[in-house]
Amino acid sequence: MTLLITWPDSGPETVVRRTSDPAEIASALAPIGVRYEQWPVRDDVRAGAPADIVFEAYREQIDRLNAEEDFSTVDVVSLHPTDSPGWAETAKAAREKFLREHTHDDDDEVRFFVSGSGIFYLHVAGEIHAVYCEKGDLLGVPRGTTHWFDMGTTPSFTAIRFFHEEDGWIGNFTGSEIASRFPDFDRIHAEYAGKTA
Repeated sequence: MTLLITWPDSGPETVVRRTSDPAEIASALAPIGVRYEQWPVRDDVRAGAPADIVFEAYREQIDRLNAEEDFSTVDVVSLHPTDSPGWAETAKAAREKFLREHTHDDDDEVRFFVSGSGIFYLHVAGEIHAVYCEKGDLLGVPRGTTHWFDMGTTPSFTAIRFFHEEDGWIGNFTGSEIASRFPDFDRIHAEYAGKTA
């Protein structure tokens, strides 16, 4: 299940909204231009499955979204714990890159979670919206929206990424340290997973 938590951007002491209802999440995010929807979960697609298997499993949904948005590139990104040398360093570097608040000038950030989870933090109109996305969730963050993404200290997810621009992910970092003032993925995941287990 997805989770949305909204706080004032002054800090997380006051919770403005907390819901795991998909309809409420979509309704709360729509006014700020954020697309949220759920696609059918494919339990036959294992975590870390090759891109061709992922594309085959979600072809109908990918084609529908592509017909609506006319993306130039669709790819699959996967980061799951392994015993491979250097995995911890790779995961740490990836997390630190996306954990800094940024915007995108030329493209939306559209992600569908095939497996695993991550949190998008949207900083809009004096509020922080933490959107905990899990398997089956699609989130579209409009270009120009200030945000950051936390995959946790032990990332584990596979996602389909959609790009209008062939250059892919290009972030403009704000230099703000705001991400450090709000609960991170590990804290929210531990609390949320405990309540839904």
